Amino acid sequence: MTNTFSSRHLAGHVLALLFALSPAYGLAATASPSKPGQDTPAKAAPTAGGAPAPATAPEPASELKPYDKVITTEAKTQNGLIRLHTLKNRLYFEIPKELLDQPLLMVATATAVPEGADHVGRTINENVVRFTLRHNRLLFQSVSHAYVSDPSRPIAPAVQGSQRDTILASFPVEALSKEGAPVVEVSRLFTSEVGDFTARQVVRGVGLDGSRSYVEQSKAFAGSVRVDAVHTYNLMAAPTPPLPPIPGVLAPPPAPGRSGSVNVAYSLVKLPEQPMRARLMDDRVGFFSVSQVDFGSDEHESKRQRFITRWRLEKKEPEAALSEPIKPVVWYIDRATPTALVPFIKKGVEAWNVAFQAAGFKNAIQARPFPSKEEDPEFDPEDVRYSIIRWVPSPIPNAYGPHLSDPRSGEILNANIVMYHNIMQLQRNWYVTQVGAVDPRAQSLPLPDDLMGELVAYVVTHEVGHSLGFPHNMKSSSLYPVEKLRDAQWLKEMGHVATLMDYSRFNYLVQPEDKIDPALLIPKIGPYDIFATQWGYTPIPEAKTPEEERPTLNRWARQQDDKPWLRFSSPKAEGADYGENTEAVGDADAVVASGLGVKNLKRTIKMLPGMVKKDGRDDRLLEELYRATGTQWATEMGHVLAIVGGYSTRNLHSDQPGAIFTPAPRERQQRAVKFLSEQVFTTPQWLLEPSIIERLRPSEPARNVRGVQVALLRALIDAGRSARLQAQEVQLGEKAYRFDELLLDLRQAIYGEHLLAQATKGRADPVRRALQLSYLELLAERLNGPGLDNGRAALRAELKDLRGLFAARAAGSGDRVQRAHLEALQDYAAKALDPRQVPVAAAPAATVRSGIAEQNCWPVDSGFDADPGLVLSR
Repeated sequence: MTNTFSSRHLAGHVLALLFALSPAYGLAATASPSKPGQDTPAKAAPTAGGAPAPATAPEPASELKPYDKVITTEAKTQNGLIRLHTLKNRLYFEIPKELLDQPLLMVATATAVPEGADHVGRTINENVVRFTLRHNRLLFQSVSHAYVSDPSRPIAPAVQGSQRDTILASFPVEALSKEGAPVVEVSRLFTSEVGDFTARQVVRGVGLDGSRSYVEQSKAFAGSVRVDAVHTYNLMAAPTPPLPPIPGVLAPPPAPGRSGSVNVAYSLVKLPEQPMRARLMDDRVGFFSVSQVDFGSDEHESKRQRFITRWRLEKKEPEAALSEPIKPVVWYIDRATPTALVPFIKKGVEAWNVAFQAAGFKNAIQARPFPSKEEDPEFDPEDVRYSIIRWVPSPIPNAYGPHLSDPRSGEILNANIVMYHNIMQLQRNWYVTQVGAVDPRAQSLPLPDDLMGELVAYVVTHEVGHSLGFPHNMKSSSLYPVEKLRDAQWLKEMGHVATLMDYSRFNYLVQPEDKIDPALLIPKIGPYDIFATQWGYTPIPEAKTPEEERPTLNRWARQQDDKPWLRFSSPKAEGADYGENTEAVGDADAVVASGLGVKNLKRTIKMLPGMVKKDGRDDRLLEELYRATGTQWATEMGHVLAIVGGYSTRNLHSDQPGAIFTPAPRERQQRAVKFLSEQVFTTPQWLLEPSIIERLRPSEPARNVRGVQVALLRALIDAGRSARLQAQEVQLGEKAYRFDELLLDLRQAIYGEHLLAQATKGRADPVRRALQLSYLELLAERLNGPGLDNGRAALRAELKDLRGLFAARAAGSGDRVQRAHLEALQDYAAKALDPRQVPVAAAPAATVRSGIAEQNCWPVDSGFDADPGLVLSR
C-alpha cells in the first residue's frame, strides 16, 4: 500500500512523527499459448555487480536418458501438482502432460530476513507462468492477461497474436516418465534471479552470489508446490566519511564487503480451471482490483476494465436469502501466537460475519487453530490452499494483510496475514495517548490483558478487511457529524467512524465528563463495511455476465447519495481533500476535533510520570510515551493544516449532478490558521511539562516542538498549497482566501506581539525566537528556489514589509536581547531580498524510504530530527 504524499499531507504523516525520533532512537481472458517459431532467449541474469549479464542462447536440446538413469533409487520423491524428486543437491520437476501450457500462479515470499530488515512474510513478486514443451526443451514463460477481446469479434485473433509471453528460463528435458511427463532439473530456477523474482530489494543487494545460494527444501501439495531457497546478496556499501590523510601513515584497508541472506519461498499454484465470474470495479466503492484492456468494446476506443478482487463465495442454498457458503473463507491461527491473544484473534476475524450476513452468507468468515493430523491429514501451513494469520517475532510495530488473486477474474486464492509481535507496543502507545484520559484501565501500565486483546482484535479485523479485498478508506472519518462522536447512543449504533478500513484509531474526542463506555472507544465494523461487502459479494443471479451486473451495481452505489457515510475516497482528490486525513477522528471539523484532542493530551501528559512503574529501570518507557504524546499532538495539528487550501470532494459518476470539488470556505481556512497560531506557533508550554522534561536530554523538548512548528510552516507556504489557493481565487473571486492573506495571518501568528504593537514589551522566549528566524528562512527558501513560482510576488512583498517592521521595532526596543534578535531578523530579510546576498540555507536531507516496507499497513513512528529538513516517510 504505497502512498505518495503531497505537501498537504505533511503534518498528517511526516510532521506528526517528530517526537518518535530523538538521540535515543537510531536512525485480465487467458492469453494464447506461444506459437511455433516465437521462442526467444531467456532473460539475462544480472551479474554479481548488479548489471545484466550478456545474453546467452537457450541451452541446446539434449538426448533423452532412460528415466531410471535420471531419477535413481537414491531420489526422494513427493507426489502432488508436480512430482518432485530431490537427488543430492539437485531438484527435479516431473510435470504431468495435462499441466503443460496451463496457467500457474508463481509467488515468491521472503520468509526470513537479516536483522533489521522489515520484510518477514512479504510477497516479493507474483506472476502467472506456464511450462511449455518444445523440442526436448521445457520453456518457463510468463503469461500476460493484459489484452483481451470477445472471441467472436474480428479483432480477437489479432489481440491473441499480439501478446508474446516472455521466456524466463529454458531447461533441457532429461527424461520422460512412462506417461510422457518431461523430467527437468530446475534448481537454478530457484537459486538465481529469474525475471522480477528477486529479493535484492529486501536487503538492498547489488548482486546474488550463487555460490552462497541453494535450495533448502521442497514440498508437493495437491494444488501447488513450494520450494524454499536461501539467497545471499552482496550489499551496497554503507557510506562512510573519508578520513583526512596522516603523513607517514598508510591508509587503512577498505572495509570488507557486506552480505545478507534471505529465505525465499516459491509457490507454484494451479489456477482454477473455470475462472470465477468477475465483478466490474466501480471506484465509488473501495476494492482492490485487477485490470485488462478490452479491444472488443463497442466504444470507439480500447477500454480498460477493472475487476474487483474477492473470494469465490457461492451459496449452498442459492434460493435462500441467507445461506452458508459452499466453501467458507478460513484463516488458521499460527501456533506462535501468544495463547492469551488467540480468542481475540478469532474474534477479530469473525467480526466480519455481520457484514457477510448482509450479503446473504452465514458463517462465511472463520478462524480456526491449526488442525491435528486426524482433523485434516493434508494440512500444512506452507500450502497456499490455507490462509494463515502468522505471528512474527519482530521488533517492528506493524501488521499487514496482503492477498493473492487470479488475474483473469480477481478471485482471491490465498491471504496470509502477518502480525508483528511489537504491534502490541504501537497499540499501547496509541491507546494511552489518545484515550488514556478517559479510560481508567489505560492510566497504569502494563495494560490489562483483556484490553490488549481487544486492541489486537481491532488490528486483525482491519487486516482481514484487506485480505477480503478492501483498501483503505481515509474519507470515512470525516463523514460523521462531529457532535455525534460524543453521543453514547450514536457510538453504540454507528461507531465513531463508518469503516474499520480508515486510519481512524481510538476516539480521542470523548471527554471525561461524557462518561462514555470505554468499549465504544475502539472502532468496529461500520455501515460502510457492511455496504461495501454487500456491493461486492451479494450474488446477482439474474445477470449472466459482468456487464449485465452493471445496472444493479450502479443502483446499489447510489445509496451514497443519501447516506454520506457510505462514501469512499475520491480518486481525483490528489491530496487536496481536507477530509482525507489519516489517523483522524472527526475531521469533518478538524478544529473542533483537534481542540478536544489537545484537552485530553494535556491531561495525559501530566499522568505519564505516575503511570510508569518505579521498578528501578531506566526512563525509556517514559521517554517513549512522551514522544508518542508529542506525535499525537502533531498529527492532530496536521488535520487542521489540511483545511488551508483544501477542498471537500465527492466521487460522482455521469448520472450524478453536482460539484466534485468544493473549496473550503474562506472563514473556515482563516479559523484553521488562527487555531494553529494558538496551539502551535504560540509555544505549547504544556508539552514542556516540568516533571517530564527534567528527566529528558536538555535539548530534546524544545527542539522537537520547534521541529513541528517549522514543518507546519513549511507546509503552509509550500508551492502546492499556494497554487491551490490561487486556483480557489479563480473559482471564487473575492470570496476566496488568498495566498497574500495567508501570509498576513502568519505574520500575526509568528511576530504579532512584537511587530504589530506600537511599543515592544518584554521579549519572546527562546523557542519563539527560533521559530521567528526559521519562518524567515522558509520564506527565503521559497522566494529564491529554482524554477517558476507564481507565489513569489506575494513572498517578496511580505519580506519587504517584514524588513521595514523589524527595523522600526528594533530601534524602539529597550530590551538588549530582543533588540539584537530584531536586528538579526532585519539583516536576514535584507539578504533574502538581495540576489547578491541570498542566505545559504542548509539543504534538506534526502527523503529516506525503506524500500517495500511502504507496504506496511500500520504507520511506524518516524519523523523529524533536530534538523526539520530531515524527512522520514513510510
